Amino acid sequence: MNASTKKWLFLKFSSLVLIPLKLWFILNFISIYDKSFVEIIEFFSNNTSRFLFSLFIIVSFFFSALSISEVFEDYISENNLKNVANRLLYLSAIIIPLITIIILFNLN
Repeated sequence: MNASTKKWLFLKFSSLVLIPLKLWFILNFISIYDKSFVEIIEFFSNNTSRFLFSLFIIVSFFFSALSISEVFEDYISENNLKNVANRLLYLSAIIIPLITIIILFNLN
């Protein structure tokens, strides 16, 4: 299996995983939108909410990195620039969710 086929499969799989996670996030966001700061902290202190939100963040960044990488492949012709852009993209897709999850698990 070549790299572009793997990328396509990962993109489709992550989009399928994102559907229920996005529904969960939207429904919970609606329920905590008008809540106080303390109630929001209590919501994210729940282990189920932490786990599902962490999974949502990881899969979302994975999906967006794959999608943006495809745009780089299509529209950047210079290989060095394309490689730098992809590496920075993948690095940010690892660092941003990691920092978010660390902060989330240190709320208590």
